[in-house]
Amino acid sequence: MNKMHLKAGSALLLVMMFGQARATEASHATASQRMPNSYAHAAKLIDLGDGRHLNLRCSGGGPQTVVLEAGAVADSSTWFKMQPLLAAYARVCAYDRAGFGFGSEGPMPRGLDADVSDLHALIQRAGLATPLVMVGHSLGSNIVRQYASRYPANVGAMVLLDPPAQDIGRFAPAWQKDEDTFSVQRFAFLRRCEAAAEKHELTSTNPELSQCRGGPDPLASAKLNAVNLALMSKPAYWHTVLSVLQTNVEVFKQPVSKQETHGSTPLIVLSAANTYADALPRDRKGLEEARAHTQAQIVATSSHGTLVHVPDTSHDIQIDQPGAVVKAVRQALGMTQRAPK
Repeated sequence: MNKMHLKAGSALLLVMMFGQARATEASHATASQRMPNSYAHAAKLIDLGDGRHLNLRCSGGGPQTVVLEAGAVADSSTWFKMQPLLAAYARVCAYDRAGFGFGSEGPMPRGLDADVSDLHALIQRAGLATPLVMVGHSLGSNIVRQYASRYPANVGAMVLLDPPAQDIGRFAPAWQKDEDTFSVQRFAFLRRCEAAAEKHELTSTNPELSQCRGGPDPLASAKLNAVNLALMSKPAYWHTVLSVLQTNVEVFKQPVSKQETHGSTPLIVLSAANTYADALPRDRKGLEEARAHTQAQIVATSSHGTLVHVPDTSHDIQIDQPGAVVKAVRQALGMTQRAPK
Protein backbone atom coordinates (compact mmCIF):
# COMPACT_ATOMS: atom_id res chain seq x y z
CA MET A 1 0.00 0.00 0.00
CA ASN A 2 2.94 2.32 0.60
CA LYS A 3 4.38 4.32 -2.27
CA MET A 4 7.04 7.02 -2.26
CA HIS A 5 7.62 9.78 -4.79
CA LEU A 6 11.37 10.23 -5.17
CA LYS A 7 13.63 12.54 -7.11
CA ALA A 8 14.89 11.81 -10.61
CA GLY A 9 16.71 8.52 -10.96
CA SER A 10 15.34 7.07 -7.75
CA ALA A 11 12.08 5.62 -9.02
CA LEU A 12 13.80 3.33 -11.52
CA LEU A 13 16.20 2.12 -8.84
CA LEU A 14 13.35 1.18 -6.54
CA VAL A 15 11.55 -0.66 -9.34
CA MET A 16 14.67 -2.54 -10.38
CA MET A 17 16.08 -3.41 -7.01
CA PHE A 18 13.28 -3.36 -4.52
CA GLY A 19 9.89 -3.37 -6.21
CA GLN A 20 7.04 -0.93 -5.97
CA ALA A 21 4.80 -1.24 -2.96
CA ARG A 22 1.80 -0.63 -5.16
CA ALA A 23 0.99 -0.94 -8.82
CA THR A 24 2.40 1.49 -11.36
CA GLU A 25 0.20 4.29 -12.63
CA ALA A 26 -0.18 2.41 -15.92
CA SER A 27 -1.44 -0.63 -14.05
CA HIS A 28 -3.86 1.54 -12.12
CA ALA A 29 -5.30 2.94 -15.32
CA THR A 30 -6.22 -0.47 -16.68
CA ALA A 31 -7.07 -2.33 -13.49
CA SER A 32 -10.59 -2.70 -12.15
CA GLN A 33 -10.09 -4.72 -8.98
CA ARG A 34 -9.97 -2.54 -5.89
CA MET A 35 -8.10 -3.23 -2.68
CA PRO A 36 -10.49 -4.43 0.05
CA ASN A 37 -10.89 -2.32 3.18
CA SER A 38 -9.71 -5.25 5.29
CA TYR A 39 -6.19 -3.91 4.67
CA ALA A 40 -7.05 -0.86 6.77
CA HIS A 41 -6.35 -2.83 9.94
CA ALA A 42 -4.06 -5.60 11.12
CA ALA A 43 -5.20 -9.18 10.58
CA LYS A 44 -3.33 -11.09 13.31
CA LEU A 45 -0.41 -9.66 15.27
CA ILE A 46 2.17 -12.37 15.98
CA ASP A 47 4.43 -11.86 19.00
CA LEU A 48 8.01 -12.61 17.96
CA GLY A 49 9.04 -13.22 21.55
CA ASP A 50 11.03 -10.02 21.99
CA GLY A 51 8.15 -7.61 22.50
CA ARG A 52 7.74 -6.93 18.78
CA HIS A 53 4.83 -8.02 16.59
CA LEU A 54 4.42 -8.69 12.87
CA ASN A 55 1.07 -8.60 11.11
CA LEU A 56 0.18 -11.98 9.55
CA ARG A 57 -2.64 -12.20 7.02
CA CYS A 58 -3.66 -15.80 6.21
CA SER A 59 -6.48 -17.17 4.07
CA GLY A 60 -7.48 -20.46 2.50
CA GLY A 61 -6.76 -23.89 3.91
CA GLY A 62 -5.31 -27.29 3.23
CA PRO A 63 -2.22 -29.31 4.14
CA GLN A 64 0.24 -27.00 2.35
CA THR A 65 1.14 -23.42 3.27
CA VAL A 66 2.41 -20.66 1.00
CA VAL A 67 4.28 -17.67 2.46
CA LEU A 68 4.32 -14.42 0.46
CA GLU A 69 7.37 -12.16 0.84
CA ALA A 70 6.87 -8.62 -0.50
CA GLY A 71 9.35 -6.23 -2.09
CA ALA A 72 11.43 -3.88 0.02
CA VAL A 73 9.14 -0.94 0.71
CA ALA A 74 5.97 -3.01 0.38
CA ASP A 75 3.59 -4.57 2.88
CA SER A 76 1.09 -7.42 2.67
CA SER A 77 -1.34 -5.34 0.59
CA THR A 78 0.86 -5.84 -2.48
CA TRP A 79 -0.70 -9.33 -2.71
CA PHE A 80 -4.33 -8.14 -2.66
CA LYS A 81 -5.05 -9.49 -6.16
CA MET A 82 -3.13 -12.72 -5.94
CA GLN A 83 -3.78 -13.99 -2.41
CA PRO A 84 -7.54 -14.67 -2.81
CA LEU A 85 -6.90 -16.53 -6.08
CA LEU A 86 -4.23 -18.71 -4.50
CA ALA A 87 -6.28 -19.35 -1.35
CA ALA A 88 -8.48 -21.71 -3.37
CA TYR A 89 -5.57 -24.18 -3.48
CA ALA A 90 -3.64 -23.84 -0.21
CA ARG A 91 -3.29 -21.89 3.00
CA VAL A 92 -1.69 -18.59 2.00
CA CYS A 93 0.00 -16.20 4.42
CA ALA A 94 1.32 -12.71 3.69
CA TYR A 95 2.86 -10.50 6.35
CA ASP A 96 4.18 -7.01 7.04
CA ARG A 97 7.92 -6.92 7.70
CA ALA A 98 9.34 -4.87 10.55
CA GLY A 99 8.68 -1.16 10.11
CA PHE A 100 6.15 -1.56 7.29
CA GLY A 101 2.38 -1.80 7.43
CA PHE A 102 1.38 -2.88 10.93
CA GLY A 103 4.75 -4.45 11.77
CA SER A 104 6.69 -3.20 14.80
CA GLU A 105 9.93 -1.38 14.10
CA GLY A 106 12.87 -3.76 14.18
CA PRO A 107 16.46 -3.40 15.36
CA MET A 108 18.80 -1.77 12.87
CA PRO A 109 20.24 -2.34 10.38
CA ARG A 110 17.41 -3.84 8.33
CA GLY A 111 19.39 -6.14 6.06
CA LEU A 112 18.74 -9.65 4.80
CA ASP A 113 19.98 -11.26 8.03
CA ALA A 114 17.52 -9.26 10.13
CA ASP A 115 14.62 -10.01 7.80
CA VAL A 116 15.41 -13.74 7.68
CA SER A 117 15.63 -13.91 11.47
CA ASP A 118 12.25 -12.18 11.81
CA LEU A 119 10.71 -14.46 9.19
CA HIS A 120 11.92 -17.57 11.00
CA ALA A 121 10.57 -16.30 14.32
CA LEU A 122 7.23 -15.53 12.65
CA ILE A 123 6.97 -18.99 11.11
CA GLN A 124 7.75 -20.64 14.44
CA ARG A 125 5.54 -18.43 16.62
CA ALA A 126 2.60 -18.64 14.21
CA GLY A 127 2.97 -22.42 13.91
CA LEU A 128 3.07 -22.44 10.11
CA ALA A 129 3.32 -25.98 8.74
CA THR A 130 6.56 -26.75 6.91
CA PRO A 131 7.88 -27.40 4.34
CA LEU A 132 6.60 -24.12 2.93
CA VAL A 133 6.22 -22.91 -0.62
CA MET A 134 7.82 -19.47 -0.46
CA VAL A 135 7.00 -16.71 -2.93
CA GLY A 136 9.25 -13.64 -3.05
CA HIS A 137 8.86 -10.48 -5.12
CA SER A 138 11.87 -8.33 -5.98
CA LEU A 139 13.97 -7.92 -2.80
CA GLY A 140 11.62 -10.47 -1.27
CA SER A 141 13.22 -13.04 -3.58
CA ASN A 142 16.58 -12.36 -1.92
CA ILE A 143 15.01 -12.84 1.51
CA VAL A 144 13.41 -16.11 0.41
CA ARG A 145 16.68 -17.40 -1.05
CA GLN A 146 18.62 -16.57 2.10
CA TYR A 147 15.93 -18.14 4.27
CA ALA A 148 16.10 -21.31 2.15
CA SER A 149 19.89 -21.38 2.51
CA ARG A 150 19.69 -21.04 6.28
CA TYR A 151 16.66 -23.31 6.88
CA PRO A 152 16.50 -25.70 3.89
CA ALA A 153 14.30 -28.24 5.68
CA ASN A 154 11.58 -25.59 6.04
CA VAL A 155 11.34 -24.84 2.33
CA GLY A 156 9.63 -27.19 -0.10
CA ALA A 157 9.77 -24.90 -3.14
CA MET A 158 10.42 -21.29 -4.16
CA VAL A 159 8.69 -19.02 -6.66
CA LEU A 160 10.67 -15.82 -7.27
CA LEU A 161 9.01 -12.86 -9.00
CA ASP A 162 11.41 -10.85 -11.15
CA PRO A 163 14.53 -11.12 -8.95
CA PRO A 164 16.45 -7.85 -9.29
CA ALA A 165 19.65 -7.52 -11.28
CA GLN A 166 22.88 -7.92 -9.35
CA ASP A 167 26.39 -6.83 -10.35
CA ILE A 168 24.80 -4.07 -12.46
CA GLY A 169 28.00 -2.06 -12.84
CA ARG A 170 29.54 -4.86 -14.88
CA PHE A 171 26.80 -4.65 -17.52
CA ALA A 172 25.61 -1.02 -17.29
CA PRO A 173 28.57 1.06 -16.03
CA ALA A 174 27.09 4.39 -17.16
CA TRP A 175 23.86 3.67 -15.29
CA GLN A 176 25.79 2.67 -12.17
CA LYS A 177 27.84 5.87 -12.31
CA ASP A 178 24.66 7.96 -12.54
CA GLU A 179 23.05 5.93 -9.77
CA ASP A 180 25.99 6.57 -7.43
CA THR A 181 25.43 10.30 -8.01
CA PHE A 182 21.65 10.10 -7.59
CA SER A 183 22.02 8.15 -4.36
CA VAL A 184 23.40 11.24 -2.61
CA GLN A 185 20.26 13.18 -3.57
CA ARG A 186 18.01 10.26 -2.65
CA PHE A 187 19.33 9.82 0.85
CA ALA A 188 19.22 13.57 1.48
CA PHE A 189 15.56 13.53 0.43
CA LEU A 190 14.76 10.51 2.59
CA ARG A 191 16.45 12.08 5.61
CA ARG A 192 14.28 15.17 5.16
CA CYS A 193 11.21 12.93 5.17
CA GLU A 194 12.52 11.13 8.26
CA ALA A 195 13.12 14.43 10.06
CA ALA A 196 9.62 15.65 9.16
CA ALA A 197 8.10 12.40 10.46
CA GLU A 198 9.96 12.78 13.75
CA LYS A 199 8.49 16.29 14.07
CA HIS A 200 5.00 15.00 13.13
CA GLU A 201 4.94 17.27 10.08
CA LEU A 202 4.22 14.79 7.27
CA THR A 203 0.45 15.23 7.52
CA SER A 204 0.80 19.01 7.12
CA THR A 205 -0.01 20.88 3.90
CA ASN A 206 3.64 21.85 3.36
CA PRO A 207 4.15 21.36 -0.42
CA GLU A 208 7.82 20.49 0.08
CA LEU A 209 6.74 17.35 1.97
CA SER A 210 4.20 16.18 -0.61
CA GLN A 211 6.78 13.95 -2.31
CA CYS A 212 7.29 12.09 0.96
CA ARG A 213 3.59 11.34 1.23
CA GLY A 214 2.96 10.48 -2.41
CA GLY A 215 -0.48 10.61 -3.97
CA PRO A 216 -3.58 8.59 -3.10
CA ASP A 217 -3.85 5.09 -4.52
CA PRO A 218 -6.73 5.05 -7.05
CA LEU A 219 -7.30 1.36 -6.32
CA ALA A 220 -7.84 2.07 -2.61
CA SER A 221 -10.74 3.68 -0.78
CA ALA A 222 -10.49 6.99 1.06
CA LYS A 223 -10.35 4.99 4.29
CA LEU A 224 -7.40 2.92 3.09
CA ASN A 225 -5.55 5.95 1.79
CA ALA A 226 -6.00 7.69 5.14
CA VAL A 227 -4.59 4.66 6.97
CA ASN A 228 -1.69 4.52 4.53
CA LEU A 229 -0.87 8.18 5.13
CA ALA A 230 -0.92 7.59 8.88
CA LEU A 231 1.43 4.61 8.58
CA MET A 232 3.83 6.49 6.31
CA SER A 233 3.85 9.43 8.72
CA LYS A 234 5.44 7.37 11.50
CA PRO A 235 9.18 7.80 12.13
CA ALA A 236 9.55 4.00 12.21
CA TYR A 237 8.60 3.80 8.54
CA TRP A 238 11.29 6.26 7.46
CA HIS A 239 13.93 4.77 9.77
CA THR A 240 13.24 1.44 8.08
CA VAL A 241 13.20 2.76 4.51
CA LEU A 242 16.56 4.44 5.01
CA SER A 243 18.11 1.35 6.55
CA VAL A 244 16.73 -0.98 3.88
CA LEU A 245 18.14 1.16 1.08
CA GLN A 246 21.50 1.75 2.74
CA THR A 247 21.99 -1.89 3.69
CA ASN A 248 20.75 -3.63 0.57
CA VAL A 249 22.10 -1.40 -2.19
CA GLU A 250 25.49 -3.06 -1.62
CA VAL A 251 23.88 -6.49 -2.04
CA PHE A 252 22.93 -5.64 -5.61
CA LYS A 253 26.39 -4.40 -6.52
CA GLN A 254 27.64 -7.96 -6.01
CA PRO A 255 27.02 -11.01 -8.23
CA VAL A 256 25.03 -14.01 -7.08
CA SER A 257 27.32 -15.97 -4.78
CA LYS A 258 28.92 -19.02 -6.34
CA GLN A 259 28.41 -20.74 -2.98
CA GLU A 260 24.62 -20.37 -3.14
CA THR A 261 22.97 -23.73 -3.74
CA HIS A 262 19.49 -25.07 -3.13
CA GLY A 263 20.08 -28.68 -4.10
CA SER A 264 16.97 -30.24 -5.65
CA THR A 265 14.48 -27.78 -4.12
CA PRO A 266 12.05 -26.75 -6.89
CA LEU A 267 12.71 -23.13 -7.87
CA ILE A 268 10.70 -21.14 -10.41
CA VAL A 269 11.79 -17.66 -11.53
CA LEU A 270 9.21 -15.45 -13.24
CA SER A 271 10.85 -12.75 -15.37
CA ALA A 272 8.83 -9.62 -16.20
CA ALA A 273 8.78 -8.29 -19.76
CA ASN A 274 8.76 -4.55 -19.07
CA THR A 275 10.86 -3.98 -15.96
CA TYR A 276 13.06 -1.44 -17.73
CA ALA A 277 10.46 0.25 -19.93
CA ASP A 278 11.30 3.64 -18.39
CA ALA A 279 15.08 3.27 -18.56
CA LEU A 280 17.14 5.47 -20.85
CA PRO A 281 17.77 3.77 -24.23
CA ARG A 282 21.54 3.87 -23.61
CA ASP A 283 21.07 1.89 -20.37
CA ARG A 284 18.30 -0.56 -21.22
CA LYS A 285 20.42 -3.20 -22.97
CA GLY A 286 22.94 -3.40 -20.14
CA LEU A 287 20.23 -3.50 -17.48
CA GLU A 288 18.42 -6.29 -19.31
CA GLU A 289 21.68 -8.24 -19.61
CA ALA A 290 22.41 -7.80 -15.91
CA ARG A 291 18.98 -9.05 -14.93
CA ALA A 292 19.08 -11.98 -17.38
CA HIS A 293 22.50 -13.01 -16.06
CA THR A 294 21.34 -12.74 -12.45
CA GLN A 295 18.17 -14.73 -13.02
CA ALA A 296 20.05 -17.44 -14.93
CA GLN A 297 22.49 -17.74 -12.03
CA ILE A 298 19.60 -18.06 -9.57
CA VAL A 299 17.90 -20.76 -11.64
CA ALA A 300 21.20 -22.67 -11.73
CA THR A 301 21.32 -22.85 -7.92
CA SER A 302 18.76 -25.68 -8.05
CA SER A 303 18.78 -28.87 -10.08
CA HIS A 304 15.03 -28.25 -10.45
CA GLY A 305 15.26 -24.59 -11.48
CA THR A 306 12.98 -23.12 -14.16
CA LEU A 307 12.84 -19.69 -15.83
CA VAL A 308 9.46 -18.43 -17.09
CA HIS A 309 9.09 -15.21 -19.11
CA VAL A 310 5.86 -13.33 -18.36
CA PRO A 311 4.65 -10.98 -21.12
CA ASP A 312 2.72 -7.73 -20.68
CA THR A 313 3.87 -7.01 -17.16
CA SER A 314 5.90 -4.46 -15.25
CA HIS A 315 8.22 -5.47 -12.43
CA ASP A 316 5.06 -5.89 -10.30
CA ILE A 317 3.99 -9.24 -11.73
CA GLN A 318 1.72 -9.94 -8.77
CA ILE A 319 -0.29 -6.81 -9.68
CA ASP A 320 -0.22 -7.00 -13.48
CA GLN A 321 -0.41 -10.77 -14.03
CA PRO A 322 -1.59 -12.44 -10.80
CA GLY A 323 -2.82 -15.45 -12.77
CA ALA A 324 0.71 -16.18 -13.98
CA VAL A 325 1.95 -16.20 -10.40
CA VAL A 326 -0.87 -18.47 -9.25
CA LYS A 327 -0.05 -20.90 -12.07
CA ALA A 328 3.60 -21.05 -11.01
CA VAL A 329 2.74 -21.48 -7.33
CA ARG A 330 0.31 -24.29 -8.14
CA GLN A 331 3.10 -25.99 -10.06
CA ALA A 332 5.40 -25.57 -7.06
CA LEU A 333 2.73 -26.98 -4.73
CA GLY A 334 2.47 -30.06 -6.94
CA MET A 335 6.23 -30.54 -6.99
CA THR A 336 6.37 -30.22 -3.20
CA GLN A 337 3.68 -32.86 -2.79
CA ARG A 338 5.63 -35.28 -4.95
CA ALA A 339 8.94 -34.68 -3.18
CA PRO A 340 8.30 -34.04 0.53
CA LYS A 341 11.30 -33.27 2.73
